[in-house]
Amino acid sequence: MKNQLLAVAAVAVGIVASSSAMAAEKTLTLAVKNMDCAACPSIVKGSLEAVPGVSRVAVSFKDKTATVIYDDAKADVNQLTSATIKAGYPSAPRS
Repeated sequence: MKNQLLAVAAVAVGIVASSSAMAAEKTLTLAVKNMDCAACPSIVKGSLEAVPGVSRVAVSFKDKTATVIYDDAKADVNQLTSATIKAGYPSAPRS
């Protein structure tokens, strides 16, 4: 019985480890519209940082972009663009 419990525990740990190993840190640059004042980058940055899985955000007022580093197991492009849209700054992946 003890060996069976250890085997089950080992399998469970393996599943958890493999799912986190599948997650990847991604970098995405968004083209952001409506940034026309000095406060805008701060608002865009805050909206993106509020998305679970986002680890870093850098916003360029000059280039009208936001570069986001995020865990793709916790966030996706739609969540990131939705966050800026809700804040009043439509965005799309920069091509």
